[in-house]
Formats: sequence, C-alpha cells, structure tokens
Amino acid sequence: MIKIEQGGFMGRRKIQDEAEVIRWFEEGRTYQWMIEEYQRKYNIETVVSMWGNFRRRRGLDRRIVRDDDLIPWFVKQEHRWAYPLAMLRAEGRRRAGKKLTERDESRLASWLDMLKKNGSVVRYAPDTDEGFSYVPRQAGDDIIRRPDTKTTPRPNANKG
Repeated sequence: MIKIEQGGFMGRRKIQDEAEVIRWFEEGRTYQWMIEEYQRKYNIETVVSMWGNFRRRRGLDRRIVRDDDLIPWFVKQEHRWAYPLAMLRAEGRRRAGKKLTERDESRLASWLDMLKKNGSVVRYAPDTDEGFSYVPRQAGDDIIRRPDTKTTPRPNANKG
C-alpha cells in the first residue's frame, strides 16, 4: 500500500486495463455493466462514482446527453422514470449523434410516429400526479410544449 499525507492508506488501483475501459466507454457500456464485468472478470468490487471519475479524469465524453431544449424542466423525483421522459432522453441522444440500442431505436421510432399521427407533443406539469401528458401540437412546437422559462437547474439553461 502507498502511504498518503493524512495518515491513511491508498489501496492499489482498481482499473486493471485502461484501454479496455476506454473501449467500454466508446461502446456505450453502462456503469452497471462495468461494475458487473469487473466483479466477474477480476473479482474486484467497484462503484458508479469510480467509473464517472475515470471518465472525467481521461476527458471522455459524458455518458448522458443533456438536451435543455427537449427537457427544459426541473423534473420532480416521482416523474423521473416516466416513459415520455425516457423517450425525450433517447431523442436527445439521437440528435446528439449518439448510438442507441436497437430496442431504444425501435421504441423511439414508434413513439415519434405516435406523436406525429396524433398531432401531439409532450407537456410537463410538475404539480400533477402523472407529470407528463400529451397535448395537441401548436405552431412552432417541436416534440414538447415549451415552457415560458426553462426550469432545469443547469446554469446555462436559459441562454441561447
């Protein structure tokens, strides 16, 4: 073990093969997959934050695409796994040029087709039980009903 300044000890590095891990990031592997693979392959327990820190230290692209134009709202915890939100995230990834899984591509295509056929867009109302709903498309709507002000907590949300 390597002694560190505060009197504690730093264990050996958990990353066994950086090139392998970088390839996993390029393949779009999830952090959960990496955790399970490291346990299976190397019998090493890891946590999500370790993989996120590795990504940041190596300057790799963020795993999640945040599209403030498609998701301009602060979404309440109880609505964060709603299907319309999942599809907006997938569409954000697609628009950013990220590769989607076959399943996500198929689900997204069906969902976008449903919006088009029904002439509807996604609306978010945080004070309702459902949170997300579909409302008639109006002139200028993309696939969401844009709020007057973005409420996403990101610092640049209202710029541009």
